[in-house]
Amino acid sequence: MIALTPVAATALGDHRFDGQLDDIGPTARSERASLARSLLGELSAIDREQLSRAHQVDAALLRNDLEYRLWRIDKLQDWRWDPLLYTDLAGNGLYLLVARDFAPLPVRLDDAASRLEQLPRLLDQERDTLVPERVPRIFAETAVKQNPGVLSIIDQLIEPHLDALPEADRKRLKSAIERARTAVLQQQIWLEKRLLPAAHGDFRLGAALYDQKLRFELDSSLSRQEIRARAEAELTRTRAQMYEIARRVLGARPGAPALPDAPAPDQQQTAIEAALELAYADQPKRSEVFETAKQAFAQAEAFVRRKDLVTIYPDPLEIIPMPQFARGVALAYTDAPGPLDKGLKTFYAVAPIPDDWTDEQVRSYLREYNRRAIHELTIHEAMPGHYVQLAHADRYPSPLRAVLQSNTFIEGWAVYAERLMREQGYMGGDPLMQLIQLKWYLRSVANAILDQAVHVDGISREAAMRLMVHDTFQEQSEAAAKWTRVELTSAQLATYFVGLQEHLDLRAEAEQRWGQAFTLKRYHDAVLSFGSPPVKYVRALLFDLPIP
Repeated sequence: MIALTPVAATALGDHRFDGQLDDIGPTARSERASLARSLLGELSAIDREQLSRAHQVDAALLRNDLEYRLWRIDKLQDWRWDPLLYTDLAGNGLYLLVARDFAPLPVRLDDAASRLEQLPRLLDQERDTLVPERVPRIFAETAVKQNPGVLSIIDQLIEPHLDALPEADRKRLKSAIERARTAVLQQQIWLEKRLLPAAHGDFRLGAALYDQKLRFELDSSLSRQEIRARAEAELTRTRAQMYEIARRVLGARPGAPALPDAPAPDQQQTAIEAALELAYADQPKRSEVFETAKQAFAQAEAFVRRKDLVTIYPDPLEIIPMPQFARGVALAYTDAPGPLDKGLKTFYAVAPIPDDWTDEQVRSYLREYNRRAIHELTIHEAMPGHYVQLAHADRYPSPLRAVLQSNTFIEGWAVYAERLMREQGYMGGDPLMQLIQLKWYLRSVANAILDQAVHVDGISREAAMRLMVHDTFQEQSEAAAKWTRVELTSAQLATYFVGLQEHLDLRAEAEQRWGQAFTLKRYHDAVLSFGSPPVKYVRALLFDLPIP
């Protein structure tokens, strides 16, 4: 399978196919589907009881992955209507070769030349594959913005290294660049003049497709209805918790709003907003966002070490601006090296404030990403969130487990890390930091509600914005970006909330089972020792229970 998806192979750290660019034509798609069906048949023939417990988990993960691949090809058919699949292929096909030093630079540039030579073919196939009338407009608009990012990779990460090549190789790479540049510019014209005007598809999946996708994405026992009920209960509970912190923060301040024991909804809203304003006032300058993130990482790491919460491996981390081709969906992400690559840097990528933003947009952004919020973001993405968890996962010996990671486990751990740091008194138990953490938790709660409310219930943008801005205290710019994200994705936004619930349930069970032998470090190191499978499998392995 991996030979048929060479860009994904590079991302995983399998570099045998670095000189190839995915074939997205009908014959190649049929080959991928046939191989998945063949592998499923071979998997079904294996006697599960003859496998070790670890291999039973791997077999279950493989089955879910293969069935999901076939469902996407046959039922979801996103290859017909999602141009971002192809902007991602084009961008990552180059970026992954030059972002990390997994091989000598001339070798990587030679592979980049090969992929650049194949880029016109990929873009031709994209135009033949997409059905413009089925493409949702937001997908077309985002593709228009992302496509030039391929040129930025060429300009910033490839061309500056031409002198590292012998003359013949340099000439070949320059020629490949010119042909690729022409192809990308032609693609831009097609995106703007053909795709965008015709893009009238519905970005909402509907109940049937959404429920099926949710089952594959989460691999959880929680249904859509159970997720919604839990999330709505957590919304009410967390707002009440935030109100109590607001009463402590505002109680002695002149001009504080009314703070009764049993507030009316408007009184609760006003008090929480007033307390949050105190946190919003402490914000970095526009030019200080990256330096603030670096400082936050150092402070969080020192705290985790002092509290001895989890083993920290010495894997390198670098905070970088988010590459242009990846912008437009999330404001930050962790880009870990492929699980088959060892010893390379993890990137904590943060989207820079766009140059064309107005002062009002910047003000709103820095209210949302104030200093405490940047600490919270850094906890989630890096310490002790994704960076720490994935460093543990990389040490699990099974390549299959490494390849078939659960986003629900990974995102759930990162949200759990936020709560852990609050519980342990990060920043001296600062109540404003606690308030920011709870606000960020409400983002996860809102994500879970919003995802299904949009794709199944069809709620309007206005109702979604009220959920985010009013009910969960997000800034207008943050909420607008999240609306775009929920238009562009489905089922992924639920992983944060569902993963946290499963992690919290698992820790509570470990505390009950282990009694006085329970320590946070013992528990965390044990939970992270199995790679990144769905939490239900971690539970079975941790407590020696039957594999689901």
